Amino acid sequence: MKISVSSYSYHRYLSEGRLDIFGVIRTTAELGFDGIEFSGLRLPEGETDTTALAASVRDACDQSGLQIVSYTIPADFVNPPQGGDWQDEVERLKREVDIAAVLGVSRMRHDATRGIEGGDKDLSEFLEVLPVISKGCRAVTEYAADKGIRTMVENHGFLIQDSDRCAVLYEEINHPNFGWLVDIGNFLCADEDPLRAVTRMAPHAIHTHTKDFHIKPGADDPGDGWFRSRGGTWLRGSIIGHGNVDTAGCIKALQAVGYEGFLSIEFEGMEDNLQALKVGLDNLRRYRDHSAQSV
Repeated sequence: MKISVSSYSYHRYLSEGRLDIFGVIRTTAELGFDGIEFSGLRLPEGETDTTALAASVRDACDQSGLQIVSYTIPADFVNPPQGGDWQDEVERLKREVDIAAVLGVSRMRHDATRGIEGGDKDLSEFLEVLPVISKGCRAVTEYAADKGIRTMVENHGFLIQDSDRCAVLYEEINHPNFGWLVDIGNFLCADEDPLRAVTRMAPHAIHTHTKDFHIKPGADDPGDGWFRSRGGTWLRGSIIGHGNVDTAGCIKALQAVGYEGFLSIEFEGMEDNLQALKVGLDNLRRYRDHSAQSV
């Protein structure tokens, strides 16, 4: 398994203007990652051509020796961000598939939905939206298949975050071009043990996010940087290896089913982005190598 990083992991540097997307590419190569994935492509001020930006990004990655492994975009078939219904959202996502093709990726991740406005994120809500989101995902992956791009949904957004619901959606879509983006840390947001959940979803994985979390049980608010899981447990993003996720065990579960894709770091903690990625990359390499020796 090779190791990549999501551009989202540089969120603080990007928001503060210390790096732009091309600085992220250079820094990723300097840190020693094998690949990079892009969480959207934000156009520089005054520019309007996303296709041209995607071509420039691809050239920059080629020059830096980085493989672009995935393109990640938001989506919602229940509440389309640009209005309309699920079919309008499909058409919008087809245009994003076109951008992914310019980037030269073989994987594109999009959301399915965050659920009904004001909903409880419970099982009944999931079953209510399942027919619409499965139709939307299937339509997008059928379009992407013609361009050689596999599409995927991630365990993300509270409604579709535990492995039971992820498996149901995967089976409902039932298309050979569709797979799952397994985020090993995100299962904690639905109060599920990551190792159990990764083992459940590993056979469907076509891409992986490695993410770690600190866990703080109890009702007292720990303050800035923490958020609550669906069941009320306090979580905070951490450096890979500093939190409570059994990262090595999850990697071993992926290796056990023959997963050979990238392990992509998605860091969302409070620490300095570059320091966090240096430490996280070292730890992840060690966990990967030790797990491979024991499989």
